[in-house]
Amino acid sequence: MYTKLIKWFAQTRVGGWMFLHVFDKIDKPLMRLTNARLSTGIGTALSKNAILLTCTGAKSGVERDVALLCTPSGDDIVLVASRAGHANHPGWYYNLKAHPHCVVRFRGKKFACVAKEATGAQREELWKLATEQYPGYDTYAARTARVIPVMLLVAAP
Repeated sequence: MYTKLIKWFAQTRVGGWMFLHVFDKIDKPLMRLTNARLSTGIGTALSKNAILLTCTGAKSGVERDVALLCTPSGDDIVLVASRAGHANHPGWYYNLKAHPHCVVRFRGKKFACVAKEATGAQREELWKLATEQYPGYDTYAARTARVIPVMLLVAAP
């Protein structure tokens, strides 16, 4: 019941804003401290798949941390650049496009990855996988005129 309530709230405009602007501020230090074992979604399915992504700023070249919901896909990680249905892509998307090498903290582990944008059939497959975990992505897609990018993070060799 609690998980359903959190997922419903996250899909609302207010909930999306809260996750982007409030919970993110709490999650970054909490996830750094716990190596992404804990997040503000404690006790929900959302917390189980929360990551802390460290990427390099597209323009600034400065490392940035962002707490995100991810979808595991085998050994890879799927990220949906929804920004809660906002009209523009999130900053981390542009950062990964400019500098695909990144670091992920996930479930107590920290590892290097390389990001690539999924396209075509691969994007559709990963979108379906992500929306099975969190149906809110479909709500966000309906809220915006843009095509929401899907990024695939593959462990760096």
